[in-house]
Amino acid sequence: MKLLDKYLLKQFSKYFLTVTSGFVALYLLVDFIEKFDRFTSAGKSLGLALKFFLLNIPFIIDQLGPILILLSGIISLGILNHTNELTALKAGGIPLRKIIKPLILGGLGITGLLLASAQWLLPYTISTTNEIWHEQVGGKVPLGIYRNGRYYYRGVEGFYSFEWPNSQKLVFRHFSYSRWNSEYNVEALITAKYAKWHPQKDKWILDVVQVQEINDKGKYVIQNMNHWEVHLPEDPHDFLVPEYESAEQSLTQLYHATTTQDTADLTNRARTDFFSRISYILLGMPLLLLGMPMLLASYQKWGRDLSVAIPASCGMAFFVWGIWGALQSLAGAGYIPPIFAASTIHVIFVSIGIFLLYRQNQ
Repeated sequence: MKLLDKYLLKQFSKYFLTVTSGFVALYLLVDFIEKFDRFTSAGKSLGLALKFFLLNIPFIIDQLGPILILLSGIISLGILNHTNELTALKAGGIPLRKIIKPLILGGLGITGLLLASAQWLLPYTISTTNEIWHEQVGGKVPLGIYRNGRYYYRGVEGFYSFEWPNSQKLVFRHFSYSRWNSEYNVEALITAKYAKWHPQKDKWILDVVQVQEINDKGKYVIQNMNHWEVHLPEDPHDFLVPEYESAEQSLTQLYHATTTQDTADLTNRARTDFFSRISYILLGMPLLLLGMPMLLASYQKWGRDLSVAIPASCGMAFFVWGIWGALQSLAGAGYIPPIFAASTIHVIFVSIGIFLLYRQNQ
């Protein structure tokens, strides 16, 4: 590696660590102020709170990864331009593409580390922090698990199993509830194509229902109904809703989920989760490629670099995030293919960034 490449890569790494430390410290400060009272009111030790906040750092870096890559590249190039080193390098006959190559390699290296973290580190840290926050601090015990598109919960008297297409709505598909006796034989089994919780009636409303109950003679009596309202020992609010389940899964687990779903809707949802996870981690490179020519253009037009480029780059990043989030929502609803939603932003903004850098290189 050339001396110039080593120098620029070192600068990129230094500013990445600086920016990351600042953002993580700010995030932890706000998080500490919001959550520490919950630890004290629950009677938990300071050590447990420190463990929670420290293990939350990989998640913070993962969430801020794209903008950290963007700002590291912008600051590295901006300082180079501010000290006239960029002008000197160009005057020495070094083209812009060779100057920014180490910054792009640095961004790719950080992206690779984020991918490795999502595969091996985050599943452990996120599951641990969720266990601390929801169980030890919140006092909620997880009643079940999520496997292959279905939720399985253990209640006080029986077991629940269902598909939950939208965790924001209390509507379930392929719902079943089974109650067992002391000899581990099924006393009753309720299955329904659809189940909905009605809070005003404090009842479960089931559609296309089959009820199997054992009678005094030890035989099962079967009833089929189109509609049934019933009281069960639990309602959906008693469950520990695993809204963070996908975050606890590694990349390979998310991919495996795309091949094991029973319905087209669940397969589409699993594919959206997988591709959006990969897409988000890779989002830093399009932002970096677009942010660098923005910095150079701001210097040429207004004679300012970082004072204009950093706010403009952050605004651009939030704009890209907004489009990215809208595309993921459309993919989750089945309006567009998940791979299209995951790749569109990258293709468009990488192409624009390369074109603008080529113009700057002229």
